[in-house]
Amino acid sequence: MQVILIQDVDNLGGTNELVNVRNGYARNFLIPQKKAVEANSSNLKQMQEKQKQLAKKEAKLLSEINSVIAVLKESPLKIGAKTGTSGKIFGSVTSLQISRAIRDQKGYEIDRKRISITDEVKELGSYKANIDFGNGNSTDVEFEVVAE
Repeated sequence: MQVILIQDVDNLGGTNELVNVRNGYARNFLIPQKKAVEANSSNLKQMQEKQKQLAKKEAKLLSEINSVIAVLKESPLKIGAKTGTSGKIFGSVTSLQISRAIRDQKGYEIDRKRISITDEVKELGSYKANIDFGNGNSTDVEFEVVAE
């Protein structure tokens, strides 16, 4: 029996996927648990329409991500830090500080959990951080630590 999965099912498939299963599994488990619907002509049309809408959403999201990446690549961020006499900073620069710098200097709100810093930032200088936007999209952002 062919069914359309409404949600992800382990070892079977993902959302909006057309799969072949045994009749009993479909009628006794998948359909009553609202994990799948029978694959008839109207349900297939609905699935195709959902896939079209999802593709449009993903294309729009991808263009927005590319515009944000272009703005972030324009110029390095400046992050102020309190320093000692030898050029070492007190503490270190965190992803929260980078997130705030992006918000203040570039105008985009990026969650600090998406930012990862490759090196420990304990001195003044230029560094790189990676921002993961999801769906395989990521970019490196340059930032410069300056004395306050």
